[in-house]
Amino acid sequence: MEHLVRIGAVATALGVSVDTLRRWERQGRITFERRGGDRYLAGAELARLLRERTAKGATSARNRLDGVVVDVKVDGVMAQVDLACGEFRIVSLMSREAVEELGLEPGSPARAVVKATTVIVEST
Repeated sequence: MEHLVRIGAVATALGVSVDTLRRWERQGRITFERRGGDRYLAGAELARLLRERTAKGATSARNRLDGVVVDVKVDGVMAQVDLACGEFRIVSLMSREAVEELGLEPGSPARAVVKATTVIVEST
């Protein structure tokens, strides 16, 4: 049996709302399987949607989180930038020059692009 993912988990994975997914379904962009009134998406279809969303980027990084800068701490030549990306807090260390070039300040929209050689996954 193919792995099925509940609509709420699909929304979280794609970074969109459940309402957006329902709209995509009405538009024919995706097809959910219904079981007892609940919507499920095939794991392969979720993977396709994730690839489609990341194909627009021009790098090999696959993890992109849109958010808002909540804090910038500058110390000499280095800076720490804190982003709120949905329920997640992303912290980046970068040069002061990069902060200035990007115009990062609290309230600025920003995207965290993450590429890591080690990722720890926990069950929830």
